[in-house]
Amino acid sequence: MSILSDKWIREQAQNHGMIEPFVEAQRRDGCISYGLSSYGYDARVAPEFKIFTNVHSTVVDPKQFDPKSFVDMETDCCIIPPNSFALARTVEYFRVPRDVLVICLGKSTYARCGIIVNVTPLEPGWEGHVTLEFSNTTPLPAKIYANEGACQFLFLKGNEPCETSYADRAGKYMGQKGVTLPRL
Repeated sequence: MSILSDKWIREQAQNHGMIEPFVEAQRRDGCISYGLSSYGYDARVAPEFKIFTNVHSTVVDPKQFDPKSFVDMETDCCIIPPNSFALARTVEYFRVPRDVLVICLGKSTYARCGIIVNVTPLEPGWEGHVTLEFSNTTPLPAKIYANEGACQFLFLKGNEPCETSYADRAGKYMGQKGVTLPRL
C-alpha cells in the first residue's frame, strides 16, 4: 500500500471527479489552509453545523440516536461549548476509487488548540460529503471557521482493487449530502 501524490490526486480530481470542488494548490491567505498538498488534500468545513446540546437530557445511543441532541446552525463561525462537540461536513464531495482507501487527520492548527477532528476511513467505492466531528477537549469555548481548512485526507492505493466495495454492499452512508447523523 502506498500513499498517493499531488500529481495523482490532481489527475483523479480533474479527470474523474474524485473531489468536487477541487482546489489545485494550497490556499492560506489569512485563513486555515486548504487545497492540494504534497501527499494529501486539505478539505474545508461547510457552514452547516450540528452542535451537541444537553437541553433535553437524552442518552446518546448510536442505535436510537435522538436528533434533538443537536442544535442546527448555519454560520461562518461555530462556537463549540467546553468539553463538547459538533458535527459538520466537508465543502467537497468525494468519490473514492475502487482500489483506494482514504484516511483523514485533523489540521495541526486546530489540534494545537485542543480541537480534535475525527473521521472514519473513506472506503473504496464510497462517495459523498464527509461528516466531520469536531471535539472541543478544552474547558473553554472553541471556534471553528467555515469555508476554511478542517482536515487532511491521505489517499492510500491498495495492492489491487477490492473484491467488494462500499458501493457494492450498498453502505448506509453512500451518497450522503449534508451533515449525516448515525444510522443503523
